[in-house]
Amino acid sequence: MTNNILILGGTGTTGRRIARRLTDRGLPVRTAARTGADVRLDLDDATTWAPALDGVTALYLLEPGGQSRTPRLVDAAVAAGVRRLVLLSAHGVDRAEDGHPLKAAERAVRESGVDWTVLQPEWFAQNFTESFWREGVRAGTLALPTGDGRVPFVDAEDIAEVAAAALTEDGHSGRTYRLTGPRALSLGEAAEVITSATGRTVRHLDVTPEDFTAQLVSLGTPPAVAAVLTGLLVNIRDGHGADVSDGVERALGRPARSFESFATEAAAAGHWS
Repeated sequence: MTNNILILGGTGTTGRRIARRLTDRGLPVRTAARTGADVRLDLDDATTWAPALDGVTALYLLEPGGQSRTPRLVDAAVAAGVRRLVLLSAHGVDRAEDGHPLKAAERAVRESGVDWTVLQPEWFAQNFTESFWREGVRAGTLALPTGDGRVPFVDAEDIAEVAAAALTEDGHSGRTYRLTGPRALSLGEAAEVITSATGRTVRHLDVTPEDFTAQLVSLGTPPAVAAVLTGLLVNIRDGHGADVSDGVERALGRPARSFESFATEAAAAGHWS
């Protein structure tokens, strides 16, 4: 099936990887974001939606910022002729309160009347290279309130490959894929893997949730946002999301990439240099 494909968040961690895969296959794809993408699409400015959606038949969606704009965008997309939706959600949304923006996004996609696939990934391995924890790795200490809690970190390359398949191939409609790595690691174990890959000592320092929140606030994070971020890490401490899923294998017919492979490649690419 050939689609005119639009990748929302096309400059982000998953979006740019999906776009690269589809471009390499010679498929008609364009990226969308507020700035820096092929077309401008601002979730807070509905006047940008119709031009971005013009001619699109498959759409990759995500809902950043803790708001709830996806239901309106889904309606606009279907009205514009989109016939396939792939949503980046998150693990644990099923347990969230009804007002959670990702829960509303999932409901909108599933009730859209077109082909849909929902992706529910665990914590990205790329948090260690492109996001929250990169500077901690470079400094040698990951000071996080996660205790001995474990996470089956998933490689964003796997997420992108599943999304690309769902956008372009049959067999994924009506499916929800929980995406994890092949085994769960504590932050201490992840630090040991990175130490082995880089040859530089990296350790996990367990801190209290209160101290972590205070540190975020001292760095300029709004208190409400700091509390949410701390809560996500405390979920790790409490054992939420530690179970491993076969979503990558069900979608792609191969096992998920290991954290060891991710760390080895990241070190070789100089992400922590």
